[in-house]
Amino acid sequence: MSDNLLLSLLWALPLAGSVLVLLVPGRSDLAVKGTALGVSALTFALSLVAFSSYLSGGLAETPLADRAALNTLTVAEGTGAVSLVDEPGDLVFRGPWIPYFRIQYFLGLDGISLSLVLLTGLISLLACLASWGIDRSVKGYFSLFLLLLASMMGVFLALDLFLFFVFFEFMLLPMYFLIGVWGGARKEYAAIKFLLYTLFGSVFILVAILVLYFYAPDGAEPLHTFDALRLMARTEHFTGTIFGFGVQSVVFALLLIGFLIKLPAVPFHTWLPDAHVEAPTPISMILAGILLKVGGYGLIRLAWPLAPVGAFELSWVVAVLGVVGILYGALAAMAQTDFKRLVAYSSVSHMGYVTLGLAAMNLIDPRYYSYGVNGAMYMMIAHGITSAGMFFLVGVVYDRLHTRDLGQLGGLMNAMPVFGGVTMLIFFGSMGLPGLCGFVAEVFVVLSAFNYSYGLAILAAAAVVLTAGYILWALQRVLLGRNDSHRGLPDMSMREVAVAAPLVVLTVWLGLFPQSVLGWVGPSVDRVVAAVASANGAMPEAEEVALSDAAGGSSR
Repeated sequence: MSDNLLLSLLWALPLAGSVLVLLVPGRSDLAVKGTALGVSALTFALSLVAFSSYLSGGLAETPLADRAALNTLTVAEGTGAVSLVDEPGDLVFRGPWIPYFRIQYFLGLDGISLSLVLLTGLISLLACLASWGIDRSVKGYFSLFLLLLASMMGVFLALDLFLFFVFFEFMLLPMYFLIGVWGGARKEYAAIKFLLYTLFGSVFILVAILVLYFYAPDGAEPLHTFDALRLMARTEHFTGTIFGFGVQSVVFALLLIGFLIKLPAVPFHTWLPDAHVEAPTPISMILAGILLKVGGYGLIRLAWPLAPVGAFELSWVVAVLGVVGILYGALAAMAQTDFKRLVAYSSVSHMGYVTLGLAAMNLIDPRYYSYGVNGAMYMMIAHGITSAGMFFLVGVVYDRLHTRDLGQLGGLMNAMPVFGGVTMLIFFGSMGLPGLCGFVAEVFVVLSAFNYSYGLAILAAAAVVLTAGYILWALQRVLLGRNDSHRGLPDMSMREVAVAAPLVVLTVWLGLFPQSVLGWVGPSVDRVVAAVASANGAMPEAEEVALSDAAGGSSR
């Protein structure tokens, strides 16, 4: 399968499936659901094909920029004729889109983006299966669901900033309607709040993209390109000032605000609890498992590499925001009486580790910086698995008791032993219990923070106790004790077990065998670290590859 076909199908297949669902004849809800599930399964299968190609082709050891350089696109002056050189088998494709503005159809995968494409395919498949109970406007729901899947895939594939922004914005509409139509009692309020916050953040990202496109230092020509990899390779072009501020600091601040709103980080987080509480369970799974990762992905893929000097200058601000998010999210979770709102605030806390890991820029010994970025990436993957599982389990309880009030729960372990066992394991994984996925990410980030700032590291490490506090308290109020009114509650059905089982397996697997992920994600992360460190003068340019290899070896 050609790179163009494989990469394009990852987003085009669910887009076509969205239309196909609407064309299902009659009012057969089962046919609609089966079609949507089949499209989601095929999309996940394609992500596995891409993963297999990535490993079998040894692409983890080849930088994405080098692979992209083998794919060139030339537009002849006057005639507009396009000459395309495409190197097959490298999971990169360039094609013409809007040549007048040098906008390309530019897709590619490395370890960073591929891990999130796999996560998107898996969580979307499980969320589609979890949506089996939807019984109102079924065609509309599953059409929007597949539209959302297409846009999420596109975000992780796009290497042209304009194309990235199109996919980034396109995600908003299906999510807005999925919350606003199929949500809870305050669904309209939650949906419009989600939309306005994210649109506000998009403005900052768009301005940053336009600065990168149009800016030129005195006496130089502007680059006039949206090619993210070319812009990353030319960061020295952005060394002037805008209104007295460094260009890179301005670009970084704009990208930072835009992606922190999506992450979300304190103080931009207030849309998240409302959106989660009102969204239907499968959409909460996607919102926590995937959409929050778009913010983290934007920071790792774009903000730091496009403005490395600005990132270093503002690293203290970002690190403080990360620690504040960790502590605030944990304390807010402890204060909740709504089971779903508690899980929502836990996401704010965990995303704080992502922010802190990226900001702990110890450039005296960049290996420790590599630990932080690898930990941030691992946290996104681990949180994508555990948070999707936690929201699904909250939905299982709500389907049976029609309440999320922790004061009315309790004793569910006796009535639903399978549910109790799954809940304990998934929640312990989120807590960071050794041997489960969350532990690996937290250790990497805290270790990196200790080599950046003792004060911030101590606060981040102390938050582990707070996390254990609200997780154990939640488990006690939901599972333990005796509640005779819950006698006879049905345990998890086969469909519910089928949704939970992959999440349980991955929670354990990623805790016991982190090398199985870091082995192919780590090299891509380490190259980002090496490039950022080199741009800040932390090493001679010639040593960049050597450092990347050393950092990758130590992190894995």
